[in-house]
Amino acid sequence: MILYNDGISLKLPPRIKILEALGCIGDQRIKVINDKEAHVISSDYTRSYHVYIDLDSRAVFSDDNGTKFRGYVGYPIVAFLMLKGILPLDENLVKALAGIPWKRLNETYKDYQVVEKIVLQKAKNFGIEEVYIQDFIKKVLKELASLRLKYVKLDKIKRC
Repeated sequence: MILYNDGISLKLPPRIKILEALGCIGDQRIKVINDKEAHVISSDYTRSYHVYIDLDSRAVFSDDNGTKFRGYVGYPIVAFLMLKGILPLDENLVKALAGIPWKRLNETYKDYQVVEKIVLQKAKNFGIEEVYIQDFIKKVLKELASLRLKYVKLDKIKRC
């Protein structure tokens, strides 16, 4: 695999990654280290990701596969931006999406649309309608697009 080019603008993530970020927060799998750094544990608790965000330079780093190899803003970055108050955060969605085995679902179905339907049904069981969730995802993606984030290798970032 080739590491995503340093300094290149990251693409928007698949829609489901917004929901996965909320689930990460709900599971308390993100630990904020300081204003620019966090550690995120994967949904199956077998991996950890280092996240770095410098909004002044729009530079971000995360060693999750989506960010590092596929060139989009991965859910660890999205979750950290939500906790920092940069992106919208909905506490009801956080509660509804806690406990979802994201990795298992993604590997089992290999189709984000199928996984999204499963997740939307779980949220509906919490009384959250699909239209609300779809609107929330659109809002987050719009705000995320306005940030114009760039992937930067961690060794090129001045550490705090």
